[in-house]
Amino acid sequence: MSKEKKYQDTNAETIDRWVKEGWEWGRPISHEAYIKATKGEWDVVLTPIKPVPHAWFGDLKGKKLLGLACGGGQQIPIFTAAGAKCTVLDYSEKQLESERMVAEREGYSVEIVRADMTKPLPFSDETFDIVFQPVSNCYVEKLRPIFKEVYRILKKGGIFIIGQDNNGINYLFDEEEKTLVNSLPFNPLKNKDQMKQLVDTDSGVQFSHTLEETLGGQLECGFILTDLFEDTNGEGNLHDHHVPTFMATRAIKK
Repeated sequence: MSKEKKYQDTNAETIDRWVKEGWEWGRPISHEAYIKATKGEWDVVLTPIKPVPHAWFGDLKGKKLLGLACGGGQQIPIFTAAGAKCTVLDYSEKQLESERMVAEREGYSVEIVRADMTKPLPFSDETFDIVFQPVSNCYVEKLRPIFKEVYRILKKGGIFIIGQDNNGINYLFDEEEKTLVNSLPFNPLKNKDQMKQLVDTDSGVQFSHTLEETLGGQLECGFILTDLFEDTNGEGNLHDHHVPTFMATRAIKK
């Protein structure tokens, strides 16, 4: 990665390429799945395997929901079918193209915003009832500025639902997840060897985060954590050994 190019731009370009190649998290839902969602038959994920409990959302009808770093045409169509008024923000053009495609196919309206979530979010204070953010913090270096912005744009009593890496476990091992090769924190902007690993595996620019950052950062902003669950990678050696490498949390704004 050149010194001139920001890592956020590198990640957007990388994800655009992954989507073209058929990336799992860039494949839009089918028309059939959308129709089922309109009948109340749906699930969404924040992490690789476990569905988010429906109780975490409450009644979605009429709620203003922001899908943060949530492009791809997977979750936003479901929330729309369930009655939410949705906005999606992503930095990947291809992920947003999928959102437009599904919205046009199914005939609903969605506000689509291309923006970098590491910058101030382009929304007024207390705009949303729910902010839903699938695993994406692994692509940003600093979390607290994002949490502060989410807190700002949520209404009082608003819900923040997010999937996150679990204490950096995924970054400790080699590709086969058998040999310990890295120390933490994993920060390729400060470690050339770690950057080389990412380049060699076409992994974009990723970062590990501690529980102090992921949980403590939310608490520091004023959120009240109400629930969480852990999840695995869904495949691979760590998954086979039942090692939780992701977690999802639900928090509310005071």
